[in-house]
Amino acid sequence: MQNLKINLICKDSYVYYPTMNEQEPNIKGQHIDQPVFILREGTQRSSGKEAQKSNIMAAKAVANAVRTTLGPKGMDKMLVNAFGDVTITNDGATILKEMDIEHPAAKMIVEVARTQDDEVGDGTTTASVLAGELLNMAEDLLEQEIHPTVIASGYLQAAQKAEEILKGITKSVSEEDDDILIKIANTAMTGKGAEGSSEQLAKLAVKAVHAVTEKKNDKKFVDIDSIKIEKKVGGSINDSEVIEGMVIDKERVHPYMPKHVKEARIALISEPVEYKKTEVDAEINITSPEQLQQFLDQEETMLKNVTNKIIDSGANVIFCQKGIDDMAQHYLAKAGVLAVRRVKKSDMEKLALATGANLMTNIEEISDPDLGGAGQVDEKKIGEENMLYVTGCKNPKAVSIVVRGGTQHVVDSAERAVEDALHVVGVVIEDEKLVTGGGSPEVELSLRLREYAATLKGRQQLAVDKFADAMEIIPRTLADNAGLDTLDILVQLRSRHEMGDVNAGLDVMNGYIIDMKENGVLDPLRVKTQAINSATEAAIMILRIDDIIASEGGNGPDVPPEMMQGGGIPPGAMGGMPAGMPPGII
Repeated sequence: MQNLKINLICKDSYVYYPTMNEQEPNIKGQHIDQPVFILREGTQRSSGKEAQKSNIMAAKAVANAVRTTLGPKGMDKMLVNAFGDVTITNDGATILKEMDIEHPAAKMIVEVARTQDDEVGDGTTTASVLAGELLNMAEDLLEQEIHPTVIASGYLQAAQKAEEILKGITKSVSEEDDDILIKIANTAMTGKGAEGSSEQLAKLAVKAVHAVTEKKNDKKFVDIDSIKIEKKVGGSINDSEVIEGMVIDKERVHPYMPKHVKEARIALISEPVEYKKTEVDAEINITSPEQLQQFLDQEETMLKNVTNKIIDSGANVIFCQKGIDDMAQHYLAKAGVLAVRRVKKSDMEKLALATGANLMTNIEEISDPDLGGAGQVDEKKIGEENMLYVTGCKNPKAVSIVVRGGTQHVVDSAERAVEDALHVVGVVIEDEKLVTGGGSPEVELSLRLREYAATLKGRQQLAVDKFADAMEIIPRTLADNAGLDTLDILVQLRSRHEMGDVNAGLDVMNGYIIDMKENGVLDPLRVKTQAINSATEAAIMILRIDDIIASEGGNGPDVPPEMMQGGGIPPGAMGGMPAGMPPGII
C-alpha cells in the first residue's frame, strides 16, 4: 500500500502526493513525489474561517441594503432593470427580488424575504435585517473560538424560547372587530407611500377579506388569491373601490354588442370560438370558383353552428380564454350576446368562483347548468380604457379591488400596500392573535431572553445572549431611520419594559415611547414568529458552511498538459481505476 500526504500547492486546488514505502523502492532506489490533481483547474475553493467570513459578509451586505427602508420613516429604493423599467419601493421582498444577487449566501437572505412574503405578506424587511444581525453577532462569537455548531444550537434554543415568550404577550382579536382589523391593515401599509389614504385602503382591504373568508370545521380560512387587484392610472388613491364581483381589464369584441346586460347568464369557454382545423395535415385541391364558394360556405356554417350552440344554451355573456373569429363575433352581436376574448386564465378561474359557472373546454357540451349568474355585466370607462364589471353575484367567492392613482409609480406603490394589508388581515382572522408593533415585542424578547440565558450552562448561554442582543436591531433601526438618538431610545425602552410595560414601543413620528396598543400599532403574531424562525434558520445554515467549492464546469478532470505522462494518464493514477474516476481517489 501507498501512504498519502496532502500538500496545498496553490490557493484553489488540492494535490495528492503518493509516496512509496521504504520497503518498496522504485527501480533507481528513489522516492516518487509527483502531484495528483483532484479538482479542476480554475476551481475556486475557500474553507474554514475564510469561508465563514465570506458568507457572513455577503449576507450582512444584503441585510444592510434593505435596513434603511424599515419603519414609517424608512427610505425608498429606486431599482432600474436591464430594460430601463423603474421601480420605486421600500418593500423588502420587492427590493431583494429586483436586485441581481450572485453570491450564494446572499441568496439565502433573499429566500428569507421571499418565504416571509409568501407566508404572511409582511415583515420581509424585519426578517432580512434580523438574519443579518444574527450573523453579525455570530461573527463576534466565532472570533472567541466558539464552534459554529454551538452557536447554531444556542440560536435554535433562543428561537424556540422567543416563540414561547411571544405567545405569552399576545392579544386576542375577533373577526367582527373591524376597528382592530383596520388598525392592523393600517400598520402594515405605514411607510409604503400611501400614508395619506391608508385609512381608506385599510377599510377596502378589510371589506375584501371578509368577502372571501370561509369557515370549515369551526376554523376560518382566507384565500387571498381569490381577491383580484386591478390597478388603473387616473384619479386619486381615494377613488379606489371594492367590487363585490369581478373586474376584467378587457372590452367587448364587437362594437354592436350590448354594453350593459342585466340578469346575466355567463359562459366561460377555454377553447377558441373558431372553425376547427383538421387534426392531420391535409391538402385540398380547388379547381373552380364554385368549389371555393362551397368551401367558404362550409366554414361559415361550422361557425354558425358553434355560435348557435352557445346562444341556445341561454348564455348572454361569454368570456373566452382564446380567440373569437370575426364571423362568430358578428353572429353573437346579432343575437345580443356580450363577448370578451383573450381573458387570462387566472381571471377565468376567479370568474368561475364569483359566478358559479363551469369552465368549459368543449363548446359542443355547453348547456344551461354550466352557466353562471350575475346581477349585471357592464362595460365602464376607467381612465383611458374600458373595463368590464361583473357584479350582483349571488354568492361571490371572489372579489376585486380597483386601485387608482395619479401616476404609474403611485398606483404600483398603492398596490403593494394593499397586498400587504390583505395578507395581514387574513392572517389575523385565521389565527385571531396579534402583538403590538413599534419595536415593543423585540425589546421584550431581548429582556426575557437575557434572563433565560442566565439559567443555561455551557457555551450555548453566550449564543442565546447574542440572540437577545440581535433582537434590539429592530427598535435600533426604527430610531436610526427616524433620525433619533438610538442609544437614548433603547435605554428608555429597556427601562419601560423592565417595569413591566410590555406594550411600550417607539413612536417614530414624535420620538416618544408610547403604549402601542392604545395607539393602534398592531401586527399579527404570525408575522413576528415567521420572521424570527426564518431568520434563525437562514443564519444557522450559513454558519454551518465551512467549505466553499465553486467549479467552472466542464467534462472530466482538467489536468495541465505539462503534468501528463505518456499515454495521457495523469501522474499518480493507479492501474485498474474505473473509467471517469478522479485521479488520486483510492
